[in-house]
Parts: sequence; structure tokens; C-alpha cells
Amino acid sequence: QVQLVESGGGVVQPGGSLRLSCVASGRTLNSLAVSWFRQTPGKEREYVVGRKKGGGAAYPRNIMECRFTVSRDNGKHTEFLQMNSLKPEDTAVYSCAATSGRPIVSSFGYGSTYEYWGQGTQVTVSS
Repeated sequence: QVQLVESGGGVVQPGGSLRLSCVASGRTLNSLAVSWFRQTPGKEREYVVGRKKGGGAAYPRNIMECRFTVSRDNGKHTEFLQMNSLKPEDTAVYSCAATSGRPIVSSFGYGSTYEYWGQGTQVTVSS
């Protein structure tokens, strides 16, 4: 059974940065396709960025979005989401999700693609 645990959320001023972590247990990260989602109350969950099994290229929701990047530390079984130049509209609960399958990129944005979810970490961008 795969478990995902996020951390790194908090309160940050507009323009600030945060790095979120998603620690996986039960399987190696390279055996999972991992994505990040976010959700605010009253709104649908929103896909942020994802990667195929083995890491590699990131597929962000918005190809023009350069503020968010992903990286991985295989030794620590951790996927990172680096968020820069944060805006108040980035305020949300951020969750990582993973699948042991091989989803096509066009399915990355659908929650049903993933079997495993973390509990989420709150990010609040406010002055």
C-alpha cells in the first residue's frame, strides 16, 4: 500500500516562495506517476503539475506557468513542488497524488487517474 504525506505548507506573503514535499512509502517514487493538485473551499480540485513514472519532464496545467517547478530526491522518497512568486489566488490545500499505472499526459488532470492521495497541506498567501 502506498502512502503519501505532504508537508511544507504555511503562510507566506505575496511574492514569496514555498517548497512542498510529498514523501512516498510503500513503493519507490520511480514506480509512480506523481502529480500535484490544489483545492480551495467551494471550488473544484485543480491540477497543478504532474510527471510520468520515473520523473523527467513536468506537465503543468498551464504551459506558460513558470512559477511552479517539480523535483525529486529518490534517496528520500520525496517529490518536491517549488512555488515562487506566490499570489493570493494560489491559496489552497495542495495535495500530491500518485498512480502505479502509466497514464497518458492528457489524463493527468483527472483525479480518477490516481489511486493514492496525500492528506494535503495548506498554503496561504496573504499580506
